[in-house]
Amino acid sequence: MPSRRTPPPVIAFQGQPGAYSDLACRDAYPRLRTLPCPTFEDAFAAVQTGRARLAMIPIENSSAGRVADVHHLMPASGLHIIGEYFQPVRHQLLAPPGATLRTIRSVESHVQALDQCRGLARRLKLKRIVATDTAGSAAEVARIGDPTRAAIASALAARIYGLRILLRDVEDNHHNTTRMVVLSRTPKVPRRGSGRILTTFVFQVRNVPAALYKAMGGFATNGINMTKLESYMLEGRFTATQFYADVEGHPDDPPVARALEELGFFSTELHILGAYKASPYRTQANKAGEEA
Repeated sequence: MPSRRTPPPVIAFQGQPGAYSDLACRDAYPRLRTLPCPTFEDAFAAVQTGRARLAMIPIENSSAGRVADVHHLMPASGLHIIGEYFQPVRHQLLAPPGATLRTIRSVESHVQALDQCRGLARRLKLKRIVATDTAGSAAEVARIGDPTRAAIASALAARIYGLRILLRDVEDNHHNTTRMVVLSRTPKVPRRGSGRILTTFVFQVRNVPAALYKAMGGFATNGINMTKLESYMLEGRFTATQFYADVEGHPDDPPVARALEELGFFSTELHILGAYKASPYRTQANKAGEEA
């Protein structure tokens, strides 16, 4: 049973100390202690049981796409999205003290980090070794202390595990960014008119012709901007599809409320995961794109 006491000043994340989610927690909530969790399920459970006040969960990456497990976990978790955070992913080439670019022969990290730094491995002729995660790779390289082994991880991981940064910002694409959502046991819905609001929800469509087209029609006729719509299978069944959506607007705004009402006519299992303020990063990224 979840604890009813006030949760401690702790924010949970999936991964080891020094992971990019850990970095996001420290940047967004510097007054909260971070709680590393082995799996996403453990991070969710930390909030559900009251061990943590919040959880910082990655939901998508600009290079690697959707974090699939999270979409399945959120609807059944009973937790609420209360915010979003965009974490720039700046990969560092790390090695033990005494190692140099001349001594290293291999580099290890999470498969996505390795894929995002292909140019580095090719340029330095390094053997790529796939590991469970970035921070874990840094911890292992530090533990072994072999000057021929390097890791790709965050600058925070370098500080935690006492590694040298041989090269900074080695990712191939410098726009590499991970979108995180902040989860809480209790909703924290901003008031209407308090800025740019996003509403996130999941739904399934009825098994009738053009159901998705009809379900989406209300957002078009009410002038609602849908910033994300993704589909994924449920329990491995090709006939059962769930959709995840983000729209701009407060759920109590009349146009959004009308669109959600119309969606209800053609869908099942409609569940609002949260309404929260949009990150300033969205505006900054749009301006950068317009100026490019």
